[in-house]
Amino acid sequence: QVQLVESGGGLVQPGGSLRLSCAASGTIFNINAMGWYRQAPGKQRELVAAITSGGSTNYADSVKGRFTISRDNAKNTVYLQMNSLKPEDTAVYYCNAEQVVLTTQYTYWGQGTQVTVSS
Repeated sequence: QVQLVESGGGLVQPGGSLRLSCAASGTIFNINAMGWYRQAPGKQRELVAAITSGGSTNYADSVKGRFTISRDNAKNTVYLQMNSLKPEDTAVYYCNAEQVVLTTQYTYWGQGTQVTVSS
């Protein structure tokens, strides 16, 4: 019932920047947290950054100081500002949303957007 639409991926040189956006639509209520995961070839999907409805944030150690997550609760949209990009940041980035209805937790995923950092 919740759809996530991502945008902003692409090709960028090392040291460059990208800004990812994710907008949630559908039956939108009780979205407690949104975030970004990424998966590189041959690696497990990992949490990059997350933000709760209250504004608390959590970052992977590998991106601290370089990436910033923000959220517009009114629009159910989350952003990921990615600065000082490195080749190891290359991955498919997935938007994630967590919804709690009564006592049941639901997790939704976007289709993924490719981020490639290369010279």
